[in-house]
Amino acid sequence: MHRFNDLTDAQLQAKATTMLRRFFGYTSFRPRQLEVITAALRGRDTVVLMPTGGGKSITFQIPALILDGITVVVSPLLSLMRDQVDALIANGIPAATINSLQSDDENRSVTRALGAGHIKLLYISPERLLADMPRWRPDLPINLIAIDEAHCISRWGHDFRPDYTRLAMIRDTRPDIPIIALTATADRLTRDDIARQLRLQDPLTVLTSFDRPNLSLKVETGSSLRRRIATMTSLIDRYPSDTGIVYCLARKTTESVSAELKKAGYAVEPYHAAMSADRRMEVQSRFRSGELQAVVATVAFGMGIDKSNIRWIVHNNMPSCIESYYQEIGRAGRDGLPSETVMFYSVADLITLRKFADESGQAAVNMEKLKRMSQYAEARVCRRRMLLSYFGETMDHDCGNCDVCLSPPVRHDASIPVRKALSAIIRTGEEVGANMLVDILRGSSRADLVAKGYHNIKTYGAGRDLDAATWQSVILQMIQLGIVDIAYDRSNKLFVTPYGREILFSDQPVMLARPDDMAHREKARKAAPAERRRPSIDPMTVLRDLRNRLAAKEGIASYMVISDPALMAIAAVMPASLEKFAAIEGISDRKAVAYWRPVAKELARHFKQYKPEILHSRYDTLFLLRRGNSPAEIASLRRLSPATVYNHLFDLYEAGAITDSDLPGIVDPAVYRSVINLYLSEPKENFYDSIEGRYPDGLVRFILAIARKKGHIPPAST
Repeated sequence: MHRFNDLTDAQLQAKATTMLRRFFGYTSFRPRQLEVITAALRGRDTVVLMPTGGGKSITFQIPALILDGITVVVSPLLSLMRDQVDALIANGIPAATINSLQSDDENRSVTRALGAGHIKLLYISPERLLADMPRWRPDLPINLIAIDEAHCISRWGHDFRPDYTRLAMIRDTRPDIPIIALTATADRLTRDDIARQLRLQDPLTVLTSFDRPNLSLKVETGSSLRRRIATMTSLIDRYPSDTGIVYCLARKTTESVSAELKKAGYAVEPYHAAMSADRRMEVQSRFRSGELQAVVATVAFGMGIDKSNIRWIVHNNMPSCIESYYQEIGRAGRDGLPSETVMFYSVADLITLRKFADESGQAAVNMEKLKRMSQYAEARVCRRRMLLSYFGETMDHDCGNCDVCLSPPVRHDASIPVRKALSAIIRTGEEVGANMLVDILRGSSRADLVAKGYHNIKTYGAGRDLDAATWQSVILQMIQLGIVDIAYDRSNKLFVTPYGREILFSDQPVMLARPDDMAHREKARKAAPAERRRPSIDPMTVLRDLRNRLAAKEGIASYMVISDPALMAIAAVMPASLEKFAAIEGISDRKAVAYWRPVAKELARHFKQYKPEILHSRYDTLFLLRRGNSPAEIASLRRLSPATVYNHLFDLYEAGAITDSDLPGIVDPAVYRSVINLYLSEPKENFYDSIEGRYPDGLVRFILAIARKKGHIPPAST
C-alpha cells in the first residue's frame, strides 16, 4: 500500500486541504486534524480524542479519499452508519454500509462493489466485521481501519461493549493495516486500555481541546415536573426550526414527558429500548428529517447521531458520569452555532444512580464517577472549568456561558431549615426517605404518613414556609455536604451522619446556596436568547423552505443538503454566481453544482433586486474542471454519463472557454497520441471495434473531435 514516503508533510497536507475544499467545502482544518491525517497517510496507528462535533470523522475520511483502496469504519450503531453514508454520498463520496437492516441482496451488492473498487468508505458494525473479515479476499485493498466510539472496548469506559474487545482480531487477520481509534470521551485509564486492547503499535495519541464554547451549561436542582416541562417548551419555542433531545433515566418517564409535550401541541416522540425496532427506526428517521421538534429518550438514543442542527439538550435526570453527560450534551450545536444544555438534578436521581453503581460489576469505579458527576451538578464555580478539568484540561478564566458565571449562587444561613430537617429525621427513627421527609416538614396529610404517626412528631409542619422544590434542594445539599446520607440497604432511608449530629447540637451556622426563587427565574428567563422576529419573508425563510423540499426529493435529512451555518452565510451574502456560491464555507464541489441553480432561482423569484448569473449546464462542468476534478470525477459529482461530460468539454473548447493548455488535465497526452495513431493506422470501419472498452465512454470521440479541430486527423467527411 502506497504510504507517500516520497512526499513531505507539507505536501501531504496540501493534498488533504485540496480534498477538504473539494469534498466538504472548507478551506482549513480544525486543530490537530492534519496531524492525525498525516499519521494515517504514513501508516501509523493513532488514538484520537476529540469532542463530539469536533471533527473526528474528517480525520479518516480525508485519508480515505487520498489513499488507494478502501477505508473500513467500525461503528456501533446503525443510525450513525446511515447518517454518515448519506452525508458522504451527498458530498459526492462513494460510501456504503453492510448491516443487518439491509437485505442479503443489498449486502451482497455492496460486497461486489467493494471488490470492483467502487467504494471508498465502508461502514460496518463490530459484530459484522468480526464475522465477515476472515472471509474477505486477502488482496482486498483495505488501506485503513477506523474504530469509532473506541471507548466501548474498555471496561473502564462508560459504554463498555463486549464485541469491541474482540477487535484485536484485526491485528491477526491484517497486521499491515493502520488503525485509528476514535472517541469523544475517555479518561487516561480508558485511553491506555484502548491502545493496549487493540494492540496498537507505537500509537500517536492526539487530544484536542474538550471545550465547546458554543454550548451554554445550566443545572437546576429540585425542580417540579411543571417547571421542567416549561423549560422544554420554552426551548422548543426559541428554536422552532431546529431540534432538541430530552434524556431520561427511565422508559416510563420518556413516555410521560413526551405525552406532556404532545399535549402542549409539540411534535415530540419517545424513544427507548422497549419499543420495536421498526418504531425506533421511524422515530430516528423523523428526527433526522426535522419532522420532530424533539425526542424524549433514554440514553439508547443519539450515540453517533450526526445531525448538525440539534440546538438544545435537556437532561431530565442527572447522568451517571461526566463522560456520558459530556457525550450527550455534545450532540447539540455540532454546526458551531450557539446551543443550550440544561440538566435537572434531584435526590431521587442520586438514589437511583447510586443503586445502579452499587449493583454494577465495578461498584468502586462507578461510585467514584458518580461522585464526580454529583460534584459537577453541585458546582458553585464555573461549570466549564470543572468539566474541562475532569478531562485533564486547564482553563485559566471563567467561561461566561454557564449558569454559575451568569448568575453566581447566593449563599445564605440555612441553619434553621437544616436543623428542622435533622430533627425530623431523628424523630422518625431515621426511617424515612427524602420525599416523606419533605411531606412531614410541609405538613402533608397523606395516608401513609398519618398511619405511621409522623403527624404527631414535633417537627410535623415546621417547614410550611418553604415549597417542596426548596426543601428538595436543602436536602440534596445536606447530602452533598455529608450532613446526612442515604442507607441504600434500607430502602434509601436518610440517616444523620456524625457531622450532622454535631450541627444539630451546636450553634454553628450552615451556609447553603440559595435555591432559585421566582424573581431569579424571571431574571434568567429574560436573559435567555429570545427568538428572532422575522418579517413575513426573508432570505433565511426562503432558503429553509427550499432546503426542506430538496431534502424530501433526495430522501435525506435537511442539514445534509446545506448546513445551517452555510445557509445563514448564503442568506447574508446572496451570492450571484456559481463561483461565489461555492466560496461559502461548507459548500462542497458536488453541492455547488447540485444546488446553485435551485438556490439562485428561488432567491430571484422572491427578491427582485437579486440578479444571479445562471449559465448553461456545461459551465458547471468547466467550474469543476477548474477546481481540479478529472472528467470521471466530474461525471460522478454531477451524476452524468462520462460521454455527456466530454461533450460539454468539447463545446467549451469550441467556445474558447477551454484552451490547448487545459487539454493535458482532461486527457493524458500519451493516450491522445495512442488514439490518433490507431485511428490513422486502422481502417475506419475497424477502428471503433478495435478500441472499444479500452477508454472511458466518450473519451475517444472527444479526442477525435479535438484532433480534427487541430488538424491532426482529416475532417469527418473525408
